Amino acid sequence: MKNDYGIVPGYEHYLGVVDVLGKSGHLNEAVEFVDNMPVEPTAEIWEALVNLSRLHGDIELEDRAEEMLASFDPSRERVDKLPVPLPKRHSVPNMLQVNNKVSEYRCLNPYKGNRYENFKGLNGQMREAGYVPDTRYVLHDIDQEAKEQALMYHSERLAIAYGLISTPARTTLRIIKNLRICGDCHNAIKIMSMIVGRELIVRDNKRFHHFRDGICSCGDYW
Repeated sequence: MKNDYGIVPGYEHYLGVVDVLGKSGHLNEAVEFVDNMPVEPTAEIWEALVNLSRLHGDIELEDRAEEMLASFDPSRERVDKLPVPLPKRHSVPNMLQVNNKVSEYRCLNPYKGNRYENFKGLNGQMREAGYVPDTRYVLHDIDQEAKEQALMYHSERLAIAYGLISTPARTTLRIIKNLRICGDCHNAIKIMSMIVGRELIVRDNKRFHHFRDGICSCGDYW
């Protein structure tokens, strides 16, 4: 680039190469490129590798990239992979818009109320549609069944369950959360949108996700 066009590569150019390689599935080449860069990789580059490794299910690379990313900001260490707290602990709030009103929604007791029974029925439909829980996102030392249940009760899913029984059919639901949506919830909400025939909009700390007909606007990259 420098010899042919007189352009000195900047971090945005290196990030672009990593992004192209990773999205194409060439994670090994992306890592090799980062390791051989003539400049030190930035937090943005390591964050891109975190997202790309999650996209392609490379846990080993994800762990390495998260460790490097944490060296730039220790407060970010493994935050994205924390599971939903167990019942009776403080939970992360979601903002749910219903009937043009925005209210805070918390999962204080996921085992109480008809809304959760209805959600269990939806969860059964999701499995019939091909949903398979990705228990890699549950870090508690519990058995497989308990891990699957923990995923089922992630707060954004319960907010959606409440919205489904609180609004007319086909109404768009909008949910805001202050953490990154986990990969399992992302896949689950795609399937939900296909089953219930609604647009489900989730705003996490990265971007807006518009789920419709089993597809997300982010293209499964966030």
